Amino acid sequence: MANEQNLKPFKKGEVANPNGRPKKYVSLLKESGYKLSEINDTIQAMMAMDLDELKSVWDNPKATILEKTIANAMMTSLKKGSLYSVETLLSRVYGNPKQMTELTGANQEPLQIVINDKL
Repeated sequence: MANEQNLKPFKKGEVANPNGRPKKYVSLLKESGYKLSEINDTIQAMMAMDLDELKSVWDNPKATILEKTIANAMMTSLKKGSLYSVETLLSRVYGNPKQMTELTGANQEPLQIVINDKL
């Protein structure tokens, strides 16, 4: 637990996270010169592969950097038991699902929105 004895304020100009947030795979691939459509098509095709096919892409010396990067991200994610990379790749290609929110007032009646188009 934090208390005044073990809290150390930052000195002026000192940064807590000097490397910043790590870049996502797609951002790194765009910087390498790939077009968004190429990235999305490759992700879609590789999402349908099984582990042996992904491994063969990774082991193939003629595979592109794009293919190797995506294969590595997917295999690492599966080995760790984390779906972060897979979820990031899927949301990149297919988008995030719609999220529904229901609002009710204090008296539990639905909220009514009136738009005045006479402006």
